Amino acid sequence: MAAASSSTLFMLSLLLVTAQYNSQFLLPQLVFAGGRFHDFNENDNEEKYFGITIPNPLTGESTHFGLPRFAPQVEDHAYKTDYQGLWELVSKDSGANAMHINLLPNNKIIMFDATAFHMSTMKLPNGQCFAYKEEKTGMQNKDCWCHAVEFDIDTAKLRPLKIQWDPWCSSGGLAADGTLVSTGGWLQGTRTVRYMRTCENCDWKEYQTALADARWYATQATLANGDFILVGGRRSYSYEYVPQEGASNQNSIKFPFLDETSDLDENNLYPFVHLSTDGNVFIFANNRSVLLNPKTNAIIKEFPVLDGGARNYPSSGMSALLPIKLEANNDEVIPVEVIVCGGAKPAAYGLAQKGTFLPALDDCNRLEITNPEATWEKEIMPSARVMGDMLNLPNGDLLILNGAKKGTSAWYSADHPNFTPVLYSPDEPADQRFKELEPSTIPRMYHSASAVLPDGRVLVGGSNPNAGYNFKAKYPTEMRIEKFSPPYLDPALAEHRPEIFVQSSENSLTYGQTFSVQFSVNKLLVARKDIKVTMYAPPFTTHGYSMNQRLLELAKLDMDRAFHGAYKIDVMAPPTSAVAPPGYYLLFVVYRGVPSMGMWVQIK
Repeated sequence: MAAASSSTLFMLSLLLVTAQYNSQFLLPQLVFAGGRFHDFNENDNEEKYFGITIPNPLTGESTHFGLPRFAPQVEDHAYKTDYQGLWELVSKDSGANAMHINLLPNNKIIMFDATAFHMSTMKLPNGQCFAYKEEKTGMQNKDCWCHAVEFDIDTAKLRPLKIQWDPWCSSGGLAADGTLVSTGGWLQGTRTVRYMRTCENCDWKEYQTALADARWYATQATLANGDFILVGGRRSYSYEYVPQEGASNQNSIKFPFLDETSDLDENNLYPFVHLSTDGNVFIFANNRSVLLNPKTNAIIKEFPVLDGGARNYPSSGMSALLPIKLEANNDEVIPVEVIVCGGAKPAAYGLAQKGTFLPALDDCNRLEITNPEATWEKEIMPSARVMGDMLNLPNGDLLILNGAKKGTSAWYSADHPNFTPVLYSPDEPADQRFKELEPSTIPRMYHSASAVLPDGRVLVGGSNPNAGYNFKAKYPTEMRIEKFSPPYLDPALAEHRPEIFVQSSENSLTYGQTFSVQFSVNKLLVARKDIKVTMYAPPFTTHGYSMNQRLLELAKLDMDRAFHGAYKIDVMAPPTSAVAPPGYYLLFVVYRGVPSMGMWVQIK
């Protein structure tokens, strides 16, 4: 009888274990029927297991069972959704048109416009004005309008900022300490370097003679050492390195490549400039691209010509780096791909000035710039697009939005707004990468911009395809600010969204070192393979190009369950500053395609 009771107890123990596992409920420690749970690694399987040892009173021997600590990997691990996104109007008047925007690590977005028109919709505070000379008459006048604002992403509150030396069609990026550094512009602003810090009441600090050459429609990119390279600009066939604050460059470095890629309508302004993972700089202008060594100032490779048309201003295609995927033991050169989408035929700008708007280009092209034998791989977007934006999303997808289907950049030079955003999933099969999303109702033409926010939404603003602030044109100056929720913010997926425990997670990173992130998911079992940890560098966006943007998928080393629904994951920081330049990034935990709220981290 006693033996039968022991046998029954043994069987009940097995049933209890099975029931617990099948119902996806495992406790870190549990004692029953003489058995106990413990951890072990079986062979070299990367998933940790729970082990249980239960003595059998009939034989005197113990039976050992291995059960996965986390849920088993499924073949298609990303949640599927038919949700096409949501547009929300968050501000009716941005004060200054959002021609240039950058998210700062204090969760404020800096937006600014040209000063050339000496008008906006918001005055400078406390009766402030600055003097300027009328271009035509030479008469002295004063400007009391604000041409830059600080936008609070949570409250939509605006704070007017004072910017004097015209930043029209300038460039920019975040320094390692989170300061926004803006370069170039128009007229008296062409050689200016500006600084906007993150303190509570900071305002612009400007140095009007810092640059050697005029930089109007130039591109600014962050290098591995944290410095900025500044490439091109109208009739500036050169590049230079942004000097230390308060200093001035005496000379620039001639760059014949920019002269060679110019044409009747230029079509090589705002070149696409990306830092490669080997520390070299990829530069794309018009339809050609090269790899520049910033230490020797020598071109070390020229890539194949990208056919089909022109891709830079005024033909204004889009470009981004695809997500950079890191491992615990990386190759000597970490692969990285550039994507270039849209643009226009070389003659499109000239014809647009006469009222004829050619269809924009509808292709996307990928190039692995770390591959010596790289060639362009072409695919077709659902619709044509010129002067759109292309943003890396925290889950590894890219969002393409804004712009037009016909014409080019510049005033009055485009028609047929492209209202429909497109989601691009680079890891999907070639015929399944594009997905059209919910259209906007607001034309976002020339001088529109967008930015990824910490909550995963995308802020969208701007559009001023006319001289001055014209609210009666066919495509009027647009002051409304929207936020767009991508498909991963489907309300039906909200229960799957991770939450980072910011206070329990490390936010100061060292290259190549392990750090920990604690998070929760409303799941009883979570597979490590279903978790991604990504780092996003917030870009400076203007004229359809997001400078300094990059998304990194970090190497996962270990994951432990802390308590019910809560986990700690150990990840490896990027190995070098060529992979991730020093500075602030948004870190996301992504569960089966659904990202958490981002946490600010700094690597140095």
